[in-house]
Amino acid sequence: MPVLTKLIIQDFRNIELQELEFSPNLNCISGNNGSGKTNLLDAIYYLSMTKSAIVSSDRFNYRYGTAGFSLAGTYRMENGTLSRFTLHCGDGKEKQMKRDDAPYTRISEHLGVLPVVMVSPADTSLVSDSGEERRHFVNAVLSQMDREYLVAAQQYNRLLAQRNRYLKDGAADGTLLDTLDERMDALAAVLYAKREEFVRKLVPSVAAFYAGISGGSEQVDIAYRSELGKGPLSLLLRAVRDKDRALGYTTAGVHRDDFLFRMDGEAIRRCGSQGQQKSFLVALKFAQYEIMKNKYGFPPMLLLDDLFDKLDINRITNLLQMVAGNDFGQIFLTDSNKTRISALVDRITSDRAYFETSGGTFTQIDG
Repeated sequence: MPVLTKLIIQDFRNIELQELEFSPNLNCISGNNGSGKTNLLDAIYYLSMTKSAIVSSDRFNYRYGTAGFSLAGTYRMENGTLSRFTLHCGDGKEKQMKRDDAPYTRISEHLGVLPVVMVSPADTSLVSDSGEERRHFVNAVLSQMDREYLVAAQQYNRLLAQRNRYLKDGAADGTLLDTLDERMDALAAVLYAKREEFVRKLVPSVAAFYAGISGGSEQVDIAYRSELGKGPLSLLLRAVRDKDRALGYTTAGVHRDDFLFRMDGEAIRRCGSQGQQKSFLVALKFAQYEIMKNKYGFPPMLLLDDLFDKLDINRITNLLQMVAGNDFGQIFLTDSNKTRISALVDRITSDRAYFETSGGTFTQIDG
């Protein structure tokens, strides 16, 4: 499995310049809120996914007063060799990702090379916000694991944007729409089938992890909702063609899919407490981790940001026992309470590194 041994960060949010070396096992980062803990984890996520787990625009990650940022990570790969991955993002230039100083032909080629799972307070949007957030989550997971899915999603989105542009401009005649709809139909069928398969694998794993965290007090599940359950996309698009022309955009397709998170048969956003929702989201990400581990044959990197927030001591204890009892790989864990994180982690392993942060500066300390 890829293990991050060294990380260099320059001008990323509140981090001016930092070089850090990490344990291959467990790395614990403590510090006050706003000190830079999340920024460090997101920089690691960036090197895996070529984008932030938290903000949508790259430029929002530039340190104040700068015009870009750079990240460089040295990883020990599965075969034991070291590889250096660099990412640079700056105004007026395309984002550039390199492996051992050789740029990728397409930046998307990097996805899946450094598998990662991140658990973050921002995950609450998966419960509280629209289906777009949940589709983004599923797309991000499947794009790391499945090249066919990634290519189909990219092509579908390009054709969707083209179709919407023609509809908005009033330039979409029947022949043109027929051609676009047929091309989108084949891609949508791929996405629909792979999303269905993913959810089938995800549901029992989420339920098992949630039971382990909560003590089995509630039942959780996920339902996949897609218009393609009614038939092929080409037929759906033909049925709404007049509506699409009137509105100027495409109103049917897999870009409208949703994944319903439920507890005891009800939407968890309505019936779940903060602790129950947090437990579900952690279970969801651990299930993602398990599926990715089975797919790759090795555990991905696990980023746990503010993991213990909103969880009672019983759920925290259950969660740590799960981490200790599973074949987890390299882990990065943040907490605002240095004493708590030390007391909890020292029960799990002696193979760990501790870091403190203040104002975007990180210092390695004794446990």
